[in-house]
Amino acid sequence: MSIEVGAKLPGKVSGITNFGAFIDLGEGKTGLVHISEVSNGFVKDIHDVLTVGDEVTVKVTSVGDDGKVGLSIRKAQEQPAEQKREFQRRDNHEQQGNRDRGQRPAPKKQFTRAQPTNSKQDFDSLMSSFLKDSDDRLSSLKRNTEGKRGGRGGRRN
Repeated sequence: MSIEVGAKLPGKVSGITNFGAFIDLGEGKTGLVHISEVSNGFVKDIHDVLTVGDEVTVKVTSVGDDGKVGLSIRKAQEQPAEQKREFQRRDNHEQQGNRDRGQRPAPKKQFTRAQPTNSKQDFDSLMSSFLKDSDDRLSSLKRNTEGKRGGRGGRRN
């Protein structure tokens, strides 16, 4: 039996760890269901959901070159059509609510290049103000850290 990604297979829980459960797929094949793939809800303790010997249906999510098989119980369970419709209804309702309130999706930002007008002078003035601010910040930083460096005999202000 070759295991392919996307296949749904029956299996038996052969071992449980704190990070997931090992599933025996038969014919000497074993795969791991990570704790995040056990249930649709949050699972704090995997022992609350699975026990050794449980029969489960799993979906193959990955097959590694080294023979490691990734499995999912949650993806193997079909989402009920009613639940799917509920999600669609909720999305449609939210979109309709936004239209009723006059809200529109945020427009995409478009950036335009500034036209160079006297750019040499503008750049020079910006650079000089940046250098002045930078020097001021650097000198105040040095002043504040000099007294805090050493233990005994350090300079105090």
